[in-house]
Amino acid sequence: MTKTFIFGHKNPDTDAISSAIIMADFEQQTGNSEAKAYRLGEVSAETQYALDYFKVKAPELLSEDLNNEDVILVDHNEFQQSADSIADASVRHVIDHHRIANFETASPLYYRAEPVGCTATILYKMYKERGFEIKPEIAGLMISAIISDSLLFKSPTCTEEDVNAAQALKEIANVDLDSYGLDMLKAGASTTDKSAETLLGMDAKSFTMGDYVTRIAQVNTVDIDEVLNRKDELEKVMLEISANEKYDLFVLVVTDIINSDSKILVVGAEKDKVGEAFNVQLDDGMAFLSGVVSRKKQVVPQITEVLS
Repeated sequence: MTKTFIFGHKNPDTDAISSAIIMADFEQQTGNSEAKAYRLGEVSAETQYALDYFKVKAPELLSEDLNNEDVILVDHNEFQQSADSIADASVRHVIDHHRIANFETASPLYYRAEPVGCTATILYKMYKERGFEIKPEIAGLMISAIISDSLLFKSPTCTEEDVNAAQALKEIANVDLDSYGLDMLKAGASTTDKSAETLLGMDAKSFTMGDYVTRIAQVNTVDIDEVLNRKDELEKVMLEISANEKYDLFVLVVTDIINSDSKILVVGAEKDKVGEAFNVQLDDGMAFLSGVVSRKKQVVPQITEVLS
């Protein structure tokens, strides 16, 4: 059996880490004993809380060159968000819930993308379709990913399928969704002990939007001001990263997980276009976005439209 590398995107969130572990278990139940989960970055405090709670080890950090290796991508497809050597790999399967962009393969593959709030929801459906066992720890990781991506079912990306999956899985995992979910989200929301570099890299993705390369980082918190009181420090690091990585725009989205609002901090020559995208005027590079919590649904499409 050929070794299969399974991983989510760079700067992995809870869905990226959990879905890699879940997909490896799924593959092993199909008979692929060489399937193994990996990660493309450090494990966040939120994700570590979930792993510790359900007694699951974090995947190994991917260090191998993927030249001609069999790969399964979860929770992403865009090559700039993937492993550095992804263009040399043999991508044979993708499970995702994002837009499809900057993606091509030399050979046919299995591709499953659905407009749901979380990759783990799709994986739950795959288990049910095949009649595979969902162990308590796998159920727990599925729940954790769904809660993380949906901000405890409050995000506009959350669908009825996500809610139904979590409701079915809570019996297997033996958790109360509200109490566990809030504890997990709070575990990842502390920012005082994190450097600006860490905050800007915890959950950040790069996007090609027309002729522009845009970096969008998101920080979840219970106190937006706790983060943006460090504006000067954050802005300095954002400019440094943009210069080094050739980003045209860098957008930081700071999201209040309790009140479901966000503030943005933007740097770059075209930053006024970001204000245009949300019909707001940037004040010293910042703006308040009422009701905005989802990068995928409420930030990326809006900025893409004004830049394309």
